[in-house]
Amino acid sequence: MARPARPVRLSPPTWLTAGLKPAPTPIPWAAVARASVALSAPIAVGLAVGQPAYGALVSMGALSGVIGDTADAYRMRIFNIAVPQLFGALGVTLGTLVFGHGWLAVAVLTLVALVSGMISSIGAVASVSGLLLLLNCVVGAGLPMPGPWWKAPLLLTLGGLFVLLLTLLGWPLRRTAPERAAVAATYRAVADLYEATGTTAAAYDEQRHAVTASLNQSYDLVLARRARQHGRAPHLVRLLSQLNALVPLLEAAPAARLRVRLLGPLPAAIPAAVRELADAVEEGRTGTPVLDLPAPERPAEKAVDHALRYAATVVHQDEPAPYNIDDRLGRPAALRVRVRRATRAVLLSEASWRYGLRLALCIGLAQAFVSLIPVPRSYWVALTVTFVMKPDFGSVFSRAVLRALGTAAGLVLAALVLAEVPRGWWDVPVMVALAALIPAFSAKGYAFQTAAITPVILLLSDMLNHQGFDLVMPRLYDSLIGCAITLIAGYLLWPESWHTRIGDRLADAVADTAAYVGGAFTADDRTARHRARRKLYRDLSTVRSEFQRALTEPPPTGTRAAAWWPLVVAVERIVDATTAARIRVAHGAPAPDAAEVAAVERELRELSEGLRSSVTLVEVRAELPGDENGVLAPLRQEVRAARAIAGPDLR
Repeated sequence: MARPARPVRLSPPTWLTAGLKPAPTPIPWAAVARASVALSAPIAVGLAVGQPAYGALVSMGALSGVIGDTADAYRMRIFNIAVPQLFGALGVTLGTLVFGHGWLAVAVLTLVALVSGMISSIGAVASVSGLLLLLNCVVGAGLPMPGPWWKAPLLLTLGGLFVLLLTLLGWPLRRTAPERAAVAATYRAVADLYEATGTTAAAYDEQRHAVTASLNQSYDLVLARRARQHGRAPHLVRLLSQLNALVPLLEAAPAARLRVRLLGPLPAAIPAAVRELADAVEEGRTGTPVLDLPAPERPAEKAVDHALRYAATVVHQDEPAPYNIDDRLGRPAALRVRVRRATRAVLLSEASWRYGLRLALCIGLAQAFVSLIPVPRSYWVALTVTFVMKPDFGSVFSRAVLRALGTAAGLVLAALVLAEVPRGWWDVPVMVALAALIPAFSAKGYAFQTAAITPVILLLSDMLNHQGFDLVMPRLYDSLIGCAITLIAGYLLWPESWHTRIGDRLADAVADTAAYVGGAFTADDRTARHRARRKLYRDLSTVRSEFQRALTEPPPTGTRAAAWWPLVVAVERIVDATTAARIRVAHGAPAPDAAEVAAVERELRELSEGLRSSVTLVEVRAELPGDENGVLAPLRQEVRAARAIAGPDLR
């Protein structure tokens, strides 16, 4: 019998349109107000003193500060804004010195792109610093700057420092408020997790991912500020102690879910008690905790009860216990150690060189193109390449598409402004409105951020070169050219674009899971188990992010990621089942036989090796005999489910 014809697909594929859906994030009103003031005030001052070009440069530096202000804690925001400004000043200096020098500008921008790409692999602050280094170098090489050479970098830096000043206005009143709010939010996420134990597996998994993200953010905020000697920052020590007290509650959650599946939902008093602890953290309350909890009977119930009472004690105590404040995972190393690691990562990392060379090739081609073809003020081509090739913005392919769409939308708004609004003092209220869109739209997605930034840059550029409405269409053509260069030279010509390493990353996570299973029932060091579990969940969160980014790639990468996605979920559930088994053993359940543990570990290691050697998911029947009433029964079930996942032949 003939197979029925497939229906014709008229809508674009999901991997192409995923970035056009706005993320459901709230509008950061404080950031909106800061952006409006930071970008419009310099223009007003410049007009008042008769130097609008100076005001435009200060606003351009403020724009860099607004884009880089992505942290929550004040100390981290200082680094996120101040450090990149130094690189931005260096970049515009180099660009100004080679302005109008043709092939010398091509060589310098290519070299700067190589350095920018390589340092972007170090971390978040280095990534923004590399972006501003190249971005300002491109602007300096493409736009005439007021002389002498030091004036442009000084004005740009003043703009960034102005954003920093506006950011720090609330520091005296809210010194630790961001960290305290983050820890309280993590407690509330854990309360939601316990409520989700009685819902579907998908809802529980989604909430567990939210807890992991919240926990990572809280640790990053607190540990980034924590002093080396505990006595120097007692409030941070207390927050870290409260954060560490969540670990037993998190470990008890999988056991609680298993108990719910067998006996019904948990008492509502448990998530309510966790929320009460969140309020106590946020308000800084101390004293004797009062918990009205049902008497526990089974091992899982005892684990939850013990963890909750322990967390309540830690949250309400005046001074944290010294033994509860050590956390080696994530604690910043000494500065000299971090510098040595960063230097080694930049100079010896294959990924660092590979990305640097890709970015240098694209920038070199873009700058050579505008040097060979007389396109006026075509710095926008290299500017487009810089944003699209940014390594931690997502898929290069989808960014190129979204950049083109976002630029087109932004140019429509810019055309209205440049055509209808006279230059002069009207620029100030227009910039107030346009600048407010940047933080409001940036959290919605890359295309929305591009649409918000485009009219701002065009308005500032017009204050420097006075081309008016004639800027609009050339900038659209330049954006399309930059996207085309990126797709060809930065995507299609590189094998890793088509042969992603997501399988290797998942294989590493499975191997670490096998080691976690092997040590969960043999290691006596409870702290070491906590660190191993937390590191594993953080790594799995990274793997999930890599897969989500791969899903936005065109076939075959996106197709392969979609086929392997269920295995990512299965590995996370294996970690949960292992933790649940360990908690039940710790609270009275019989310990599993060593042979059972070894059999599960062996199956996971075989799965890991299989993922490294194949691009095809092949179903495997896992024979895992054991006590079906023992603590490892749910774990064996999850392992069998992972081994049974099959996918299409993608070779």
